[in-house]
Amino acid sequence: MSTRSTVPPRDLTTSLPTGPVRAGRAAADEAAAVVAGAPADLFRRLLADQESEAALLTARQVLHGFLEETHAGDAAPTGADAEARPTSADAAPTGADAEAIAAYVLAARARIAPAVAALTRAEAGPEVRDAVLRQRAPLALLGACWLDTVSQAATQPAVIVNELFGHHFALTGEGTWDKGATARHRRALAEQGVHLPDVAAASFLDDAAARPLTALHGAFRLALSRLPASFLPEVVGVHYAVHALGVDDLLIGTEPVLPEEAVRELLASYLRLAADSPTGAEDVRRLLAAVRLVVRLEEEHTALLTELAAWHSGLSLDARVAAIVAKHAPLAGRQHRAVRLGDRRLSEWLDDEEMDLAAFMAEFRASRQMRASRDGGCRFLKAIKFGGPMFGIFDEREAATFTAWAEAIAAGEPADPHFPPNTAGDEAACRWARALGRARCADEVAEEGELIAEGAALGHRELLHRLVNHERFPGILPVARAHAEDRLADAELLFTHGAGGRLTDASWFDYTPDALMARVERIYWDKLVNPYRPLTEIPDRDEVIFGQSTFALGSLIDGTWAYRIGNVGRRHRPGDGMLFSIYADEMGRGDIAKNHITLINQVLASMDILLPHIRDEEFLDQRDLPDELYGFSLHQLSLALFPDSLYEEILGYNLGIEMFGLGEMRLHEIQKLRRHGLDIAYEEAHLSIDNFSAGHARQSADIIVAHLDAVRRDGGEDAVQRAWRRVWRGYASFAYFVEHALVKQALKDEAARPAAPARDAEVSERAPGDSVELVL
Repeated sequence: MSTRSTVPPRDLTTSLPTGPVRAGRAAADEAAAVVAGAPADLFRRLLADQESEAALLTARQVLHGFLEETHAGDAAPTGADAEARPTSADAAPTGADAEAIAAYVLAARARIAPAVAALTRAEAGPEVRDAVLRQRAPLALLGACWLDTVSQAATQPAVIVNELFGHHFALTGEGTWDKGATARHRRALAEQGVHLPDVAAASFLDDAAARPLTALHGAFRLALSRLPASFLPEVVGVHYAVHALGVDDLLIGTEPVLPEEAVRELLASYLRLAADSPTGAEDVRRLLAAVRLVVRLEEEHTALLTELAAWHSGLSLDARVAAIVAKHAPLAGRQHRAVRLGDRRLSEWLDDEEMDLAAFMAEFRASRQMRASRDGGCRFLKAIKFGGPMFGIFDEREAATFTAWAEAIAAGEPADPHFPPNTAGDEAACRWARALGRARCADEVAEEGELIAEGAALGHRELLHRLVNHERFPGILPVARAHAEDRLADAELLFTHGAGGRLTDASWFDYTPDALMARVERIYWDKLVNPYRPLTEIPDRDEVIFGQSTFALGSLIDGTWAYRIGNVGRRHRPGDGMLFSIYADEMGRGDIAKNHITLINQVLASMDILLPHIRDEEFLDQRDLPDELYGFSLHQLSLALFPDSLYEEILGYNLGIEMFGLGEMRLHEIQKLRRHGLDIAYEEAHLSIDNFSAGHARQSADIIVAHLDAVRRDGGEDAVQRAWRRVWRGYASFAYFVEHALVKQALKDEAARPAAPARDAEVSERAPGDSVELVL
């Protein structure tokens, strides 16, 4: 019988359902405090924390602050916010016309380009150019971070999300980070003498000398990266406008990975979708607001860079030295207790948070350290040269500035006591800080205990709904964490009993790379491939459809376990690029026809099963998928929300699920589906892409070995064994949901065992598989 393929309706989503955001009071208070704090701390928190309720609420407040200010800007500002602000010379478009939007943005680019060109000219001077490039680096090196998690269970397989993910895949070098746009920008900066640590480094903003406005602009981009499903129209608007303006490529001198024509095509695609959407008018309004906001922000940041360049150019030699002193003073004081400057110890000067810089410079200029010696040098210059006690503290350019200053002093040039403060961008930063402070991070708040109790009492359907829509339900994160930890703990049962699995073997073994590969190969041959025999009897159609329905819920969130791996600031672990590439393959690399969520919907449609989207309220009432199998998907969704603290567990889970696509089970399903003329595309895709030769199954084992090799280099063998236990409990947690009969029998066996003596309590610290009882 020929295989019947029924194509399900395309997902034409242009925005996700909205609803009130209810959050914990403590988390809301924490978010408000972060937003009210220093812009640099806000930037760092949004970059570093992708696992907490407070971080999601912080992101929401930041986005509301920027966007509400943009909407308010449509009316005449009043009061303190009536200050001058960058305005476009061209009227912003008001309709869903891609060409009109492009004309507006490209007109802004034409205004910005000459100002950027002036900053890159040779006559600007190397110090000015260095300062400008450093100042722009926090934005350039965030890349298109708003695309990091735009592809997720709540958004796939929407047409526009697949197009966005295709762009994301290209911008990130197709999983090879060094080929991506951000890496290109970093290399170009390095070629021009600007060397900065990773964006996640604690010193990154300090080394970039980031102004408050730069940190706030970066915080907006990072906030959008945390809530892309909730702000999908804004993601499209920001994506088009940032790439069409191309400020980073103009300034740094790189070629764009995505030309304007490519992002305009995506913009036009979105507008066509919106034209047929019931929420289309509102979605277009939101997109246009985002475009206007980006134009304003990029004009604003170009003005900051211009102001910064003018400040640097206007500095006297004394003022340039003063700026260097101010930069190093916080870390220098305690190293100079024996040195005196005027009537004070140098350490007293430098430890003073309110140091009078003018008074210090006057004393420093007149000090014996700067007095010319017979050989034409001075004590200070000798101290900072090779062999001196201060060698390596100042970079080459700073040392050259000190040398020129010493020569000027020796030549008798008078001091310039004027040290103008650097206030570049501060007026705009104050406006944004006020706007963010006025915004709200949640519609209603409750006590944490109430939210946790409420979450713990949820049925599986409602819990799944909130986990999929976690951006709208930030209070579900503590519940998800507890759920993941409980399932991982449960799964350790298989460390002792796992050898009897039909498709897996989660029994404990001591890790070495060879031992892992040997175990994986045994599972592949002994449990997945060699047992295969073609079915001699095929179940009837209804039974086959029911069997497929038991897998379908997990398939509808295919790849979710890895969707948050490789976000900006997290591309340093050896396996991140490979794991991101695995996720990209699951999503068809942006090709919606190859997207595995599309394929499973296609299979279900061939069975006349048309489900509401898993994110929608209507899915709570679906009757085609059985209730008792929600646990597998709940565990996967919970794991996915903790890509940092449960990273090793995700690696192990990934190995389990990628091997599951091989061998007997898939081949039997293909045989049954084909017999009844049902679609086999999903099964065939996994049988091919997960192959053990070079596909996902092999890659998953390689990722674990690479990760543990890195752990060994950083922390030694003990650290490897701790990490390995976590990896293997991740694998066991997959097996726990696959091996129903084995788990049932193991629980019976454990219940029948006599209680372990109290003296064996220390067993929980020992490696499972030892001859002693395992405490479960």
